Amino acid sequence: MTSIRHNTGVPGGDQVLDAAREVILAVGVRRTTLTDVARRAGLSRMTIYRRWPDVRGLVADLMTREWVRVADRFATEDPVTAAVATVRALRVHPLWRKIVEVDPELLLPYLLRRRGASHEAMLALVESAIVRGQGLGTVRAGEPAGLSAAVLLTAQSFLLSGATMLGPLTEDDLDAELATLLERYLRP
Repeated sequence: MTSIRHNTGVPGGDQVLDAAREVILAVGVRRTTLTDVARRAGLSRMTIYRRWPDVRGLVADLMTREWVRVADRFATEDPVTAAVATVRALRVHPLWRKIVEVDPELLLPYLLRRRGASHEAMLALVESAIVRGQGLGTVRAGEPAGLSAAVLLTAQSFLLSGATMLGPLTEDDLDAELATLLERYLRP
């Protein structure tokens, strides 16, 4: 799995992220405070403030951890299979659902203006799968960074906007179309 910086040097780093996840699932991102997270983690606020001076950074690290855990299949699976499975898994992921349903504006900067740590981690995972596939002859020649960006953008669009296409299409139909699209794009 791609390494992420979420718990470097912080006592209970994963404990803090786990607590943040619980608080966010209970009340949403906007109503989450570092005090609530500290209380849930059983740590002092200062311990958390040393690593995360605000909720925004904590939530960013939590999202990176959660999305990378879902997408770690790129480390072993074919990029098409991994992309479709990742979209399917994120679609029902409790943290993803909570953000989309309660705090969707949180996603907007990452869709329109900037790449975050989650994007960087996902790109690294996709690129490693593409390089591996190129070595096996199952992925066409091309600059891995460019191919990875296109795969991530395509998968992201199916995740974010897929629900707008449901009825008469199903999620399974959309997953099959995503697989077809990526197969035709990536195969030699």
